[in-house]
Amino acid sequence: MSPTSSPSSRVVPVAWLILVVAVVAGALWWWRIGRPVPLPDAPTARIACVSYAPFRKPGETPLDPHAFVTPERIDADLKALSERFDCVRTYSQSFGLNVVPQIAQKYGMKVLMGIWLGRDKKFNDNEVAMGIATAKAHPEVIRGVIVGNEVLLRGEQSPDALLGYARQVRDALKGVHVPVTYADVWEFWLRYPQMADAVDYITIHILPYWEDEPVPPEAAVQHVADVYARMKARFPGRAVMIGETGWPSSGRTRREASASLVNEARYLRDFLRYAGSVDMPYNVIEAFDQPWKRAQEGTVGGYWGIFDVNAKPKFGMQGPVTEEPDWIVGWYAGAAGAVLFLLAGFWRRELGNPRSRSALAMAGFATATSIAWQCRRMIYDCRNQLEWVFSGLLCALALLSAVYLARRIAARLAGAAIPLPDRRLRFLWMFGLAFYDLLMVFDGRYRDFPLGLFWPTAVGFLIASLMETRSQCVVPVIEERFIACALPLLAAVVVAQEIGLNPSTWLWLGVNLATAGAVMIEWRRAGRRLQANQPQAAYQ
Repeated sequence: MSPTSSPSSRVVPVAWLILVVAVVAGALWWWRIGRPVPLPDAPTARIACVSYAPFRKPGETPLDPHAFVTPERIDADLKALSERFDCVRTYSQSFGLNVVPQIAQKYGMKVLMGIWLGRDKKFNDNEVAMGIATAKAHPEVIRGVIVGNEVLLRGEQSPDALLGYARQVRDALKGVHVPVTYADVWEFWLRYPQMADAVDYITIHILPYWEDEPVPPEAAVQHVADVYARMKARFPGRAVMIGETGWPSSGRTRREASASLVNEARYLRDFLRYAGSVDMPYNVIEAFDQPWKRAQEGTVGGYWGIFDVNAKPKFGMQGPVTEEPDWIVGWYAGAAGAVLFLLAGFWRRELGNPRSRSALAMAGFATATSIAWQCRRMIYDCRNQLEWVFSGLLCALALLSAVYLARRIAARLAGAAIPLPDRRLRFLWMFGLAFYDLLMVFDGRYRDFPLGLFWPTAVGFLIASLMETRSQCVVPVIEERFIACALPLLAAVVVAQEIGLNPSTWLWLGVNLATAGAVMIEWRRAGRRLQANQPQAAYQ
């Protein structure tokens, strides 16, 4: 091979270094999430009250007007919940939930009974009528009637309309002495303090993860205490209840507020210690994970439960908590990837030497641990069969693309001259990355970062470009150059939106820089080659 076709001696160590870092990063990530995290114990495993919605089975959703939950199913749920909770909060009278007070009484539980209010007046009137009838039938079990949940937050009724509904229910229940309240995010009580005139006590939601300025889990309970004190001072002499508080176990990170199993356990344990030290009524959201919420709130919406969809506790209240007990699967995937990549180069003569095989094995391990991470995300993210198929196809495409790139990189590291990677493949990945960047910039609140999907190709194209010589480089087409310039800018906006506090945004910026860098390297080298040829052409 001629010197002009050999990669520079300066870039070869860089290429090896990138491969080593990728392997170590993949192995360490899986190892880290498998470590038990010591957490302070909760004072008790028993919780005062918990939000209860039974829609945890595949396809179940209260968004379906014909949805119905049988009394037998509710009975089984409340029987199980009574072992850990003294009270349940409901949100609606429809879907069969009006039987909750009757069944809860059977197990010695109290009920914060919800009346759902939305835009539809006919539906609202029916909910109010059912709620009044249920409360009158079981006043001894009703701890309070919540007339509307976050209606002002959603903008589905005016404050005056809500005042009318609350007063209607309050007047109807005076004879049975059942207190009436309205529940909303704490800021909306400050915005519409007149709501306090129509209720017996004030119910606020404090969700540190969802704050406009998200609060990290380590400071979350202090934030709750500060907000609660502020609300007591704003409404002196009035009883204030925390109607919702909790932490999600999966989903995207918001600034420093990371949704994880460890952080859900940390928050709940810390909150129970705080709640046990003050005289404060509270309700935790929520009993069971609710997959249907992912359609509205992204992945994170479905994972606020203390129990999973199979009604099994997600973590204990004492002892360490492990994010992923089956973390070793990531290493197994990496080993399988190394074998797969070695087999992919088995029949190529230029890939039969030790350097090529080492490169293939390293690329395979790093790729497989990354795609295994993405597959783990799919378990939480995918809502239906179509999403599973689509996500699976993208992971397969990422794997095949990485194999294709690894063969060329390994051959170049071994000194073989082979063609540049197909630029159409690179453009496909660049276009997909740019498209997702735009989604993240303009509609990213509920979107996850598919890092495991884009990292293998981003690193692969970068190394491939580093390994190419000036004589082989051609000026990238204008579309590639335009996207390459746009990618880092779009990713930087995502970082800025989270004011640089979200580690995922920096990793996402790295994906974009690596992808754009591959184009920039070729653009620069091709430009130098053209400049070097111009004097020679002029002389001739």
